[in-house]
Amino acid sequence: MADTALVGIIVGSKSDMAVMEECTAQLEELGVAHEVLVASAHRNPERVREWAGTAADRGLKVIVAAAGKAAHLGGVVAAMTTLPVIAVPMKTSDLGGLDSLLSMVQMPTGVPVACVAIDGAKNAAILATQILGTSMPEYGERVAALKRELADS
Repeated sequence: MADTALVGIIVGSKSDMAVMEECTAQLEELGVAHEVLVASAHRNPERVREWAGTAADRGLKVIVAAAGKAAHLGGVVAAMTTLPVIAVPMKTSDLGGLDSLLSMVQMPTGVPVACVAIDGAKNAAILATQILGTSMPEYGERVAALKRELADS
Protein backbone atom coordinates (compact mmCIF):
# COMPACT_ATOMS: atom_id res chain seq x y z
CA MET A 1 0.00 0.00 0.00
CA ALA A 2 1.27 3.48 -0.85
CA ASP A 3 2.34 5.70 2.04
CA THR A 4 0.56 8.76 0.68
CA ALA A 5 -3.17 8.77 1.33
CA LEU A 6 -5.26 8.70 -1.85
CA VAL A 7 -8.68 8.75 -0.19
CA GLY A 8 -9.66 11.21 2.50
CA ILE A 9 -12.47 10.30 4.84
CA ILE A 10 -14.16 13.07 6.79
CA VAL A 11 -16.76 12.19 9.38
CA GLY A 12 -19.10 14.70 10.99
CA SER A 13 -19.20 13.03 14.41
CA LYS A 14 -17.25 10.42 16.39
CA SER A 15 -20.48 8.47 16.68
CA ASP A 16 -20.36 7.85 12.90
CA MET A 17 -17.00 6.07 13.13
CA ALA A 18 -18.57 2.70 13.96
CA VAL A 19 -20.21 2.64 10.52
CA MET A 20 -17.22 4.21 8.76
CA GLU A 21 -14.89 1.50 10.05
CA GLU A 22 -16.49 -0.60 7.31
CA CYS A 23 -15.18 1.97 4.80
CA THR A 24 -11.65 1.99 6.21
CA ALA A 25 -11.60 -1.81 6.41
CA GLN A 26 -12.72 -2.11 2.76
CA LEU A 27 -10.08 0.41 1.65
CA GLU A 28 -7.44 -1.55 3.57
CA GLU A 29 -8.61 -4.78 1.91
CA LEU A 30 -8.25 -3.08 -1.47
CA GLY A 31 -4.82 -1.69 -0.55
CA VAL A 32 -5.86 1.96 -0.71
CA ALA A 33 -4.02 4.38 1.58
CA HIS A 34 -6.38 6.76 3.35
CA GLU A 35 -6.64 9.36 6.07
CA VAL A 36 -9.50 10.08 8.46
CA LEU A 37 -10.66 13.31 10.08
CA VAL A 38 -13.59 13.85 12.43
CA ALA A 39 -14.89 17.39 11.91
CA SER A 40 -18.39 18.80 11.65
CA ALA A 41 -19.35 21.30 8.95
CA HIS A 42 -21.45 23.03 11.61
CA ARG A 43 -19.23 22.82 14.70
CA ASN A 44 -15.76 22.99 13.05
CA PRO A 45 -16.24 24.88 9.77
CA GLU A 46 -12.71 26.33 9.69
CA ARG A 47 -11.13 22.92 10.27
CA VAL A 48 -13.26 21.47 7.47
CA ARG A 49 -12.30 24.37 5.17
CA GLU A 50 -8.58 23.90 5.86
CA TRP A 51 -8.72 20.11 5.40
CA ALA A 52 -10.81 20.17 2.21
CA GLY A 53 -8.97 23.13 0.72
CA THR A 54 -5.60 21.38 1.03
CA ALA A 55 -6.77 17.86 0.16
CA ALA A 56 -5.41 17.80 -3.40
CA ASP A 57 -2.11 19.33 -2.28
CA ARG A 58 -1.73 16.45 0.20
CA GLY A 59 -2.18 13.94 -2.64
CA LEU A 60 -5.77 12.94 -2.06
CA LYS A 61 -7.68 11.90 -5.19
CA VAL A 62 -11.16 11.17 -3.74
CA ILE A 63 -13.00 12.25 -0.60
CA VAL A 64 -15.63 10.31 1.33
CA ALA A 65 -17.80 12.46 3.61
CA ALA A 66 -20.08 10.84 6.19
CA ALA A 67 -22.69 12.72 8.19
CA GLY A 68 -26.15 12.41 9.66
CA LYS A 69 -29.21 14.58 10.17
CA ALA A 70 -28.72 17.90 8.30
CA ALA A 71 -25.68 16.23 6.65
CA HIS A 72 -24.16 19.26 4.95
CA LEU A 73 -20.60 17.93 5.24
CA GLY A 74 -20.36 16.42 1.75
CA GLY A 75 -21.67 19.55 0.06
CA VAL A 76 -19.48 21.86 2.11
CA VAL A 77 -16.41 19.79 1.26
CA ALA A 78 -17.39 19.64 -2.43
CA ALA A 79 -17.67 23.43 -2.48
CA MET A 80 -14.04 23.69 -1.31
CA THR A 81 -12.33 21.23 -3.66
CA THR A 82 -12.45 19.96 -7.21
CA LEU A 83 -11.86 16.38 -6.06
CA PRO A 84 -14.75 13.92 -6.38
CA VAL A 85 -16.77 13.67 -3.16
CA ILE A 86 -18.76 10.60 -2.17
CA ALA A 87 -21.32 11.14 0.59
CA VAL A 88 -22.36 8.47 3.07
CA PRO A 89 -25.66 9.33 4.76
CA MET A 90 -25.77 8.05 8.33
CA LYS A 91 -28.82 6.34 9.74
CA THR A 92 -30.48 8.61 12.29
CA SER A 93 -32.90 8.04 15.12
CA ASP A 94 -35.23 10.78 13.87
CA LEU A 95 -35.94 9.74 10.28
CA GLY A 96 -33.87 6.60 9.80
CA GLY A 97 -31.31 8.38 7.64
CA LEU A 98 -33.75 9.73 5.08
CA ASP A 99 -32.97 13.22 6.38
CA SER A 100 -29.25 12.61 5.76
CA LEU A 101 -29.84 11.12 2.32
CA LEU A 102 -32.02 13.98 1.13
CA SER A 103 -29.56 16.57 2.41
CA MET A 104 -26.77 14.93 0.44
CA VAL A 105 -28.48 14.43 -2.90
CA GLN A 106 -29.93 17.95 -3.14
CA MET A 107 -26.69 19.76 -4.02
CA PRO A 108 -26.93 22.81 -6.28
CA THR A 109 -25.52 22.87 -9.80
CA GLY A 110 -21.75 23.17 -9.69
CA VAL A 111 -21.40 21.33 -6.38
CA PRO A 112 -21.90 17.67 -7.30
CA VAL A 113 -21.73 15.00 -4.63
CA ALA A 114 -22.05 11.28 -5.37
CA CYS A 115 -24.12 9.48 -2.77
CA VAL A 116 -24.30 5.87 -1.64
CA ALA A 117 -26.97 4.16 0.45
CA ILE A 118 -27.72 5.01 4.06
CA ASP A 119 -24.80 3.57 6.08
CA GLY A 120 -23.26 2.49 2.73
CA ALA A 121 -19.67 2.77 3.94
CA LYS A 122 -18.38 -0.29 2.06
CA ASN A 123 -19.85 0.92 -1.23
CA ALA A 124 -18.25 4.32 -0.67
CA ALA A 125 -14.86 2.61 -0.37
CA ILE A 126 -15.47 0.53 -3.50
CA LEU A 127 -16.66 3.55 -5.48
CA ALA A 128 -13.63 5.57 -4.34
CA THR A 129 -11.37 2.75 -5.50
CA GLN A 130 -13.20 2.54 -8.84
CA ILE A 131 -12.58 6.27 -9.32
CA LEU A 132 -8.89 5.74 -8.58
CA GLY A 133 -8.94 2.91 -11.11
CA THR A 134 -9.82 5.28 -13.95
CA SER A 135 -6.26 6.62 -13.87
CA MET A 136 -4.43 4.00 -11.79
CA PRO A 137 -5.02 0.57 -13.35
CA GLU A 138 -3.90 -1.40 -10.29
CA TYR A 139 -6.95 -0.14 -8.40
CA GLY A 140 -9.29 -1.01 -11.25
CA GLU A 141 -7.85 -4.53 -11.19
CA ARG A 142 -8.43 -4.79 -7.44
CA VAL A 143 -12.08 -3.78 -7.81
CA ALA A 144 -12.50 -6.26 -10.67
CA ALA A 145 -11.09 -9.01 -8.44
CA LEU A 146 -13.43 -8.02 -5.61
CA LYS A 147 -16.43 -8.11 -7.94
CA ARG A 148 -15.43 -11.58 -9.19
CA GLU A 149 -15.12 -12.72 -5.58
CA LEU A 150 -18.55 -11.31 -4.72
CA ALA A 151 -20.09 -12.98 -7.77
CA ASP A 152 -18.69 -16.35 -6.65
CA SER A 153 -20.05 -16.10 -3.12
